[in-house]
Amino acid sequence: MHSTLFAHVPVESTGRYTLQNPQLLKVEIGQGNGAVLARQGAMVAFEGQVDFQSQYKNRTWRNVERMAGERLELMKVKGAGQVYLAHYAQHIHVMDVGGGVTVGSGSVLAFDSSLGVGIVAVDSAVEVASAGAYNLELTGSGKVALLTSGEPLVLEVTPETNICADADAVIAWSTTLRTQMQAPTSTSAVWRRKGATGEGWEMQFQGRGHVLIQPSELLPPQHMRGGAFGFGLRGNSMGGSRN
Repeated sequence: MHSTLFAHVPVESTGRYTLQNPQLLKVEIGQGNGAVLARQGAMVAFEGQVDFQSQYKNRTWRNVERMAGERLELMKVKGAGQVYLAHYAQHIHVMDVGGGVTVGSGSVLAFDSSLGVGIVAVDSAVEVASAGAYNLELTGSGKVALLTSGEPLVLEVTPETNICADADAVIAWSTTLRTQMQAPTSTSAVWRRKGATGEGWEMQFQGRGHVLIQPSELLPPQHMRGGAFGFGLRGNSMGGSRN
């Protein structure tokens, strides 16, 4: 058999996470490493003795999911071997969590189970039911694999340079940043999905850190209620998932 397809063989590496191409990730399981938590259905192939289990979530986590109307179903991957992960051919980026990262649940592919997991919820006083719904706050020593639609852009935030971004394009940000949602300038546009300008809800970042955005906008926030045109996000350490 002869084909250019045979140029696409596994990339060898001693690291735990290795990109095979921009849209396919190989994860080494075992060899002294703990388990990996990955989004359910992301496995496209594996080698060796690898076990996949549904990840338990406590009652607080499930309650937050129900109220937010959004769910991130995780599976625990353990054993010994290699697992190949992908999700709708989105671009994959592996990063160290470092001082902490907050990420939209829909942009998570996998992360080390040793990381601490908290939930950052939209301020309930404003009752915006789907402005990202909820986000995961990852802390500790370890890595996370993120998904973007297209090649992303990293923006640095400093006290002198505050950053605003379309809420539907934001993927992740440093947990050190202060975050606030802002409505379109036209009050009548608040009640329409994109308003007269074509722009929807914006996220404002202040402090010192970084923001990761993608060159694609998801569906804008819907089911908006309440009279306020600006609101904050607040972090709640609810249902941390550790292993």
